[in-house]
Amino acid sequence: MNIGMNYIWLIPLLPAAGALINGVVGIRYFNRRVAGWLACATMAASLVASVYAFFVLLSLPADARVLETTAFDWIPSIALETASGIGRFDVPWLLRLDPLAGTMILIVTGIGLLIHIYSIAYMHDEPRGGYARFFCYLNLFCFFMLVLVLGANFLVMFVGWEGVGLCSYLLIGYWYEKKSASDAGKKAFIVNRIGDWGFILGVFLVFYTFGTLDFREVAAAAAARPAEATTFGVVSAIGLLLFVGAIGKSAQIPLYVWLPDAMEGPTPVSALIHAATMVTAGVYMVGRNAVLFEHAPLVMMIVAIVGVLTALMAASIGLVQTDIKRVLAYSTVSQLGYMFLAMGVGAFAAGIFQLMTHAFFKALLFLGSGSVIHAMAGEQDMRRMGALRTFMPVTFITMMIGTAAIAGLPGLSGFFSKDEILLQVFLKNRLLWVLAAATALMTAFYMFRLMSMTFYGSYRGPSWTPAHGLAPHGHGHGGHGHAWHGPHESPSTMTVPLMALAVGAIVSGFVGVPAALGGNNAIERFLHPSFTAHAAVPAAERGGAEHGAVPHAAAPEAGTPGTSEPHGSVAEPHMSTAAELGLMLVSVILAVAGISVAWRFYVVKPDISARLGRQWSGAHRTLTNKYYVDELYDASIVRGTLGTSRGLWAFDRTVIDGGVDGSGWATRVSSWMSHLFDKWVVDGLVNLVGWGTGESSFAFRKVQTGLIQNYALLMLVGVFVFLSVYLLAL
Repeated sequence: MNIGMNYIWLIPLLPAAGALINGVVGIRYFNRRVAGWLACATMAASLVASVYAFFVLLSLPADARVLETTAFDWIPSIALETASGIGRFDVPWLLRLDPLAGTMILIVTGIGLLIHIYSIAYMHDEPRGGYARFFCYLNLFCFFMLVLVLGANFLVMFVGWEGVGLCSYLLIGYWYEKKSASDAGKKAFIVNRIGDWGFILGVFLVFYTFGTLDFREVAAAAAARPAEATTFGVVSAIGLLLFVGAIGKSAQIPLYVWLPDAMEGPTPVSALIHAATMVTAGVYMVGRNAVLFEHAPLVMMIVAIVGVLTALMAASIGLVQTDIKRVLAYSTVSQLGYMFLAMGVGAFAAGIFQLMTHAFFKALLFLGSGSVIHAMAGEQDMRRMGALRTFMPVTFITMMIGTAAIAGLPGLSGFFSKDEILLQVFLKNRLLWVLAAATALMTAFYMFRLMSMTFYGSYRGPSWTPAHGLAPHGHGHGGHGHAWHGPHESPSTMTVPLMALAVGAIVSGFVGVPAALGGNNAIERFLHPSFTAHAAVPAAERGGAEHGAVPHAAAPEAGTPGTSEPHGSVAEPHMSTAAELGLMLVSVILAVAGISVAWRFYVVKPDISARLGRQWSGAHRTLTNKYYVDELYDASIVRGTLGTSRGLWAFDRTVIDGGVDGSGWATRVSSWMSHLFDKWVVDGLVNLVGWGTGESSFAFRKVQTGLIQNYALLMLVGVFVFLSVYLLAL
């Protein structure tokens, strides 16, 4: 028994324990130091467990790298209808570690730990209770993301999926007293619910179609079906619904609008959401269901088109943004588009490779921007910065490494992952390659524009004197909370994570060196079994194994029945080495061109950018206002929803409530009239009879004298009347 095989559940449980302790006890009793280091300690323990489990995975044969453990039986077996009849619906809390999940847990725990350490200094000016609450949310975020990537079936993944959505709401709106932050948190939550609607419908359709929610079993069942190349069948419907969920979570057109507004949260939150957790969930989910998607080529094309259009649009918006965090936010949207482009052309390993390298350099860039904001006491406008490299050498050097990596300069991580995507796209669709290459050019430009405006040129921020500090924004979030004495380097708890991430941004790409450069694309070969059907057979099926984590047996040979090879896999032929090197050269030329133009526009002759902005004022205004998408949503969906709700309220008030109130009024009127009728007619008749009886009794009482002669006389008169009537009647 070892942690790699039987205690995979400890990996998510450790940060969950940190969140529980800080949330229940820490908010009331812990000081900042205890709360912060407790959260970091639980993340460090989770990282150690992840690394150990990963090496256990590596120790297995390449074709048997799957570990499973059932934490507990979750949903007991019940009978539900499926497409093939009544099936059994039962869901264990099953965690599965394979190459894809192993890669993801290292990203989440490793980068998550660095962000936790960075947050200790960045959030130090928060109130004690708020400080513990912040770290509680961070730990909880990592817990749900680890559940998402380790879940062996759709429902366990969905728990993590919804959990990261909840935590994004809590963290983006952490400064809830600030209206823009609370609005941004609500916006993220609502937009994600739209995507989740598609995701949960897709899950329902998965069970109805295949009779199971286990990823491995679904892949095997999908592989047995023919690809829906010319028709839009049930597999295509499932893929499209799942992709709707991915669009919401990973901020693609048209549900990307929440991600730029997420910048209202603290900078460590931005780094965690953009680099290691939430926005990568959609990419991971598509990769996890690679076999399902490759049997729906029409949906794959939709994924590729949405991805490349998102990448292109977000990159163009990033060209003119002046808020340092918003530039990075639109950069994230663009890079996610790149990942979906890779998934859409079937290059699943390349998409995950880009996800991994992006996690390093984007976390580095966000935390670096947080260091700049910290140094400028809360200032985020790059127009009020400049020349900060002389004040912040560590931040400058590390951010320059991250910028060079995202631009795709040779030798850095982004170069290998981006060029692998461009190569695979070039092989599948030349038009998509042109759009992706244009995006790469813009990426290099806007990222070096950010570096130029922030670290080069002349200082454009507020002045200060050593004796009398001046805080540009007073006590701003992320600032110092005391007198400002000019820009300065951040403390070591912030710069050490920057240096660690810079190392990752340099070396992480070397796991994917292509054959054209003398490598063997190790990460593609490592991840390949996760993207195939029947990649493993449980050990129990080979003679049984003890209950717990189960290593799996070898996959069948490629091409045998029941297997499925994804597009862009190692089994596919590649273009010639010379052509591949030529594409790399084109990519490098585009990156250098973007860097050169940015350097000229914002360092050598900064007046050029201002002049071009005036000459192309219409386009500049459109990009500055982000294509007016938020305004369009506000005018159509938001106001339409509000208008509809007001109309429904008016209908409810006038028609529904009016009918109810009218019924009440009519009931009151009818009861009043009934009261009058009862009083004057019914009671009147009864009283009249009583009065008549009473009055007549006086008359009859007078003839009741008690004298026999009077009674005899009356009898005689009666006989006389009777006989008279009788005789007359004859």
